[in-house]
Amino acid sequence: MATETAANLSDSNPLAQTFTLKSKELGGQLANKHYANGMGYTGENQSPQLYWENTPEGTQSLAVTMYDLDALTGSGLWHWVVFNIPADVHELKAGAGDLSKTLLPDGAVQSNTDMGAPDYIGAAPNEGPSHRYLITVYALSQKLDLDKNATPALVGFNMHFATLAKASLLVYGQKR
Repeated sequence: MATETAANLSDSNPLAQTFTLKSKELGGQLANKHYANGMGYTGENQSPQLYWENTPEGTQSLAVTMYDLDALTGSGLWHWVVFNIPADVHELKAGAGDLSKTLLPDGAVQSNTDMGAPDYIGAAPNEGPSHRYLITVYALSQKLDLDKNATPALVGFNMHFATLAKASLLVYGQKR
């Protein structure tokens, strides 16, 4: 009986099954492969490998975004927006942001970034302090009725009303 009580207590612990975003290749800093290949950068423009655990019950789809909090735009910069990832998917492979590689799961939609194209845009921070890149996975209560031409703001607006939970990684990048 004591074992049953302990098991019931652990099941009710909200931290026991926390929705979590992780990466096998990201540490606290972006690697050269995650940087842009252009604008003075010699990176590989490769989106990072990501995986998540403990997707909340009721999740119908997922979304992943990468946002530069410190871009000199006055409003940050969206580097990557992917939505309608099937709920049973738990990973995006390295390079999934390159549509020519067809690494995104079936049904996933990669929409426009702030550069106006539906692809991954590698980091390209200016001189000065490190930029903070917020990578977030969203568990959504529905699929989004949007296409690849949706702006990051429109995707974000629609996600706002469907988000069950979200998990993030914060990584840094600086002028190299």
